[in-house]
Amino acid sequence: MRCPYCGSEESQVKDSRPAEDGAAIRRRRICPDCGGRFTTFERVQLRELMILKKTGRKAPFDRDKLLRSFEIALRKRPVDRDRIERAVSGIVRRLESSGETEISSEEIGLQVLEALKSLDDVAFVRYASVYRDFSHAEDFEKVIAEISAKIARDPGA
Repeated sequence: MRCPYCGSEESQVKDSRPAEDGAAIRRRRICPDCGGRFTTFERVQLRELMILKKTGRKAPFDRDKLLRSFEIALRKRPVDRDRIERAVSGIVRRLESSGETEISSEEIGLQVLEALKSLDDVAFVRYASVYRDFSHAEDFEKVIAEISAKIARDPGA
């Protein structure tokens, strides 16, 4: 593994442990040349996924980009990092096990919305405002009314 600090081709693994509920291995590494310490994650990849954008362009699936979407929506919200990782891992597993090699960006967006709905209502509204391209205050009111109705039906949710 290449050192992110000095670019050396060598690094030594100092510690390995399971991460993301056993779906990944977290490795702490040290560079013998510069002494830099860094962490890598090793995950099983069942198949190479391609994202079909609305424009028709195709791009390779990027788990880190998916994680960043969650982090942006959940910025300054009281949601545990492990819950975010589990949500992202769940989406990735569903995508990989779907049998499809090309997945529309719309399908991923819907899965993110569904996951955020169960994690945090504010993050759900933030993401929905971008994903659904809100342009008026009424758009926000409609989504908030949906959430309020859900809470009224199921106060424990």
